[in-house]
Formats: sequence, C-alpha cells, structure tokens
Amino acid sequence: MSVTFRILPVHGLVYVRYDGIAVLEETFRAFDAYARHPQQRPGQKQLVDLAGITGVEQDYVRLMALQSRKADLFSAHEGQTMIVYYAPTPLSYDLSKMVLRSWDGLDSIVALVQQTEAGALALLGLRERSFAALLQTAV
Repeated sequence: MSVTFRILPVHGLVYVRYDGIAVLEETFRAFDAYARHPQQRPGQKQLVDLAGITGVEQDYVRLMALQSRKADLFSAHEGQTMIVYYAPTPLSYDLSKMVLRSWDGLDSIVALVQQTEAGALALLGLRERSFAALLQTAV
C-alpha cells in the first residue's frame, strides 16, 4: 500500500491518495510527515482520494488513535478544517463512512464523502473537474 500527500498551496489544499491495502502504520507516517511539513497550515482543506484502495487493515483501536492525532492537529486553530473523501467504489465508500463517524461531535472538522471527482472538487470550491486537472494546475 502506499499513501502519499501533496500540498497545493495555491488552493489551500492537501491532496492525499491511497493505493492498495490501507495500512495504518503507513498512514501514521504520512500524517506525521504532513504535520511537520513546512507548507502545512491550519485549516488546509483535505482531499482524500480513496479510489485506489483494494483492502483495509482492520484495527479499529489504532484507527481511532490515528483519528485522535488528526483531530488534535486539525482542531488546533479557531476555524474549521474541511475534509472531502472521494470514494467511488463500495470498499472506499464503506471505509469513508466509518471514518466519518469518527469525526462526529467535532465542530472544528467538516467531513464529507463524494463518489465523483467533480463533486469532490465542487465541495472544495474548486473549478477543476478532475483530479488530474487539479494537480496539473497546481504545479
């Protein structure tokens, strides 16, 4: 599995992409790298692309620990952090719904799921209609 992120400062956005089996240890490492990144900013919108997920590590306790770490970073400022999960497959949609429940009760995080790239980008207030176009314009 791989999880990668790319900060798109011009859009105030972080693009996160998962491929293969979602392994929590790799997600912890990627999140920690993002938290230390010099371009990381409070309130950066998050676009999480789950289209390439083929499996999910089943460890609910560690998943909640990861979500807690994320909540600490995302809630460390006065505004809200928007997270949009792109989940076009049944597996990715089920995963995103589980993760959304972990954000329940946190006013500082607005988390949404979309099943189309255009829908995810529209929720984030972006004009691009595909992730490829977004990543191309953010060079």
